[in-house]
Amino acid sequence: MLNDNVMDHLIERGRKLIERAQRILVFSGAGLSTESGIPDFRSPGGVWTKYDPSDFYFHRIISDERTRAKYWRMSSEMYRDMKDAIPNPAHLAIKRLEDRGKLLAIVTQNIDRLHHKAGNSPDKIIEIHGTAFSVSCLSCGKRYDRDEIEERLRSGVEAPACDHCGGILKPETISFGQSMPQEKMTRALRLAENCDLCLVLGSSLVVYPAASVPQEAAGSGAALIIVNRDETPLDSRADVAIHASVTEVMKEMVS
Repeated sequence: MLNDNVMDHLIERGRKLIERAQRILVFSGAGLSTESGIPDFRSPGGVWTKYDPSDFYFHRIISDERTRAKYWRMSSEMYRDMKDAIPNPAHLAIKRLEDRGKLLAIVTQNIDRLHHKAGNSPDKIIEIHGTAFSVSCLSCGKRYDRDEIEERLRSGVEAPACDHCGGILKPETISFGQSMPQEKMTRALRLAENCDLCLVLGSSLVVYPAASVPQEAAGSGAALIIVNRDETPLDSRADVAIHASVTEVMKEMVS
């Protein structure tokens, strides 16, 4: 635990880096959303305390209807937590960076749309792991609003199918074993090469290939600020690494 003097010093260093920066890339993870009341997958009350993640590999979801039904039960639990969640002060601090003309983009591992709710421009948000708020058919690509599919689930449908072609429906999130969206990854890495500051908020930086984004930014000469409750593998390369509440730090760092 950092004492107050060390914390104040680190926050002041971070504030100066933000003031100097003109092209800030924000990289956000689950630790940002937990402070809006959305449980982390592995935190107490998170979905992996109730379900076995090995049940939800992509090849199992698409090959077995019983697995799909179980997957939809799990996914609906997560969606209920996300639907009514509201942005926290750290999300609003990121919005202020955009208002000040400093935000290059947000690359988020989160699927909860809280950056959108905070008011950031959609064209500046790269949801690298997708979003829980829309559903698509894996065969024909038809898209559905999530609430429409939730209505079907409440009516007793366990594994909803596409009403256009009968194909498998799945939330537009990336599951274990599912290919990452190459276009989003390419864009994220290109932005990482061009930012002058990468601000990592609430990510453990252990999930790849997403974690290669701040790694690329640091390797390209950008300053690196990491704010996360626990240590990360990139802390040693960071100009500032703070292990504390993301919201409390961001309220001070982006005043």
